[in-house]
Amino acid sequence: MMPAYALGQELLDRGHHVALVSDGRGAKIPGKPEDMDLHILPAGRMGGIRGSLAGIRAILNGRSMASQLYDSYQPTAVVGFGGYPAMPSLLAAFKYNIPTIIHEQNAVLGRVNRLAARKVEAIATAYPNVQRLKPKYTNKTYLVGNPVREEILQIRDAQYPIISEEGILRILVTGGSQGANILSEIVPDAMSMLPINLRSRLQIIQQCRAEDIDMVRAKFADNEIPAELATYMSDLPEKLSLAHLVIARAGASTIAELTAAGRPAILIPLPSAMDDHQSHNVSEMVNAGGARSIHQSAFNAKELAKQIQKMALKPGSLENAAAKAKSCGRPDAVIDLADLVESFGPIAHNHRKKRDYSRVRLDGSPAFAKDKYS
Repeated sequence: MMPAYALGQELLDRGHHVALVSDGRGAKIPGKPEDMDLHILPAGRMGGIRGSLAGIRAILNGRSMASQLYDSYQPTAVVGFGGYPAMPSLLAAFKYNIPTIIHEQNAVLGRVNRLAARKVEAIATAYPNVQRLKPKYTNKTYLVGNPVREEILQIRDAQYPIISEEGILRILVTGGSQGANILSEIVPDAMSMLPINLRSRLQIIQQCRAEDIDMVRAKFADNEIPAELATYMSDLPEKLSLAHLVIARAGASTIAELTAAGRPAILIPLPSAMDDHQSHNVSEMVNAGGARSIHQSAFNAKELAKQIQKMALKPGSLENAAAKAKSCGRPDAVIDLADLVESFGPIAHNHRKKRDYSRVRLDGSPAFAKDKYS
């Protein structure tokens, strides 16, 4: 939903009319631009014979409703962001031959995007290498990145926090909107294993589940490690701007924000993620030298302490990793994605921001379709 909100706001800023179509769950996620119309359609999920039949009925019902919406709304382009809530709108767009784009935020093409890939005009990706994306679609695939919040982009323009040999080392630990239980269990124990010259400099900011927060607080207190704990961080961009190192899961939005801001990280991919996409999400950042990745099966206090020491003890190591992380960032993602959407329809271009069209498609041909339908 976050990339969809970001694109919607960018297109609204350019003077376009934008409508969001999702299911009831998606509509509850905060962040929707105020001027974006909202339409809720049924969208089922597949799972088992009974679940699949119910899911198909819901999707077909949603397609019928989307078709009625298109009759009145007359969309110039339809953009899908993956997940079953996008399927009814995409199917209706195919029926009406409306130019259609899909965006894949992970390093593995998701199930719905795989189903839609053959019929769409363009596939926008967040990573240069996307698993399960067929080579025959290369000529319509565009690398744009994942849109991030403006507050995160502002961090990119600021200096990485200075680290002195005796100064504070700030570590931010986040496991998503609800925190991660395994981080609550492992992180405090790992910090207690660090050598005294490093442990005495620590300042921890950690997101925890409500049921874990007292246990985590007690562990840090026992080892006299200053820690700020919260179940939700409304000021996460500010926390990220101050952090020297981040310990986190490897969701697409997390990595997009780390690379946009330029913050080194130790990442623990969620093994239950669909198609193990988080393990693939880390590849670019790890290969560049901006992060280290620990498989959850190997994630324990001793291993985490070892990786922290490798990144934090050598002078200049964290600063170098921060620069490497930043090199993977794509701060113009929302602008490039909006340009791509505009290029696939008879849209008034007088609102378009001036851009250097240096982006290329993955097959090396010119970046955008340039008024293909005008």
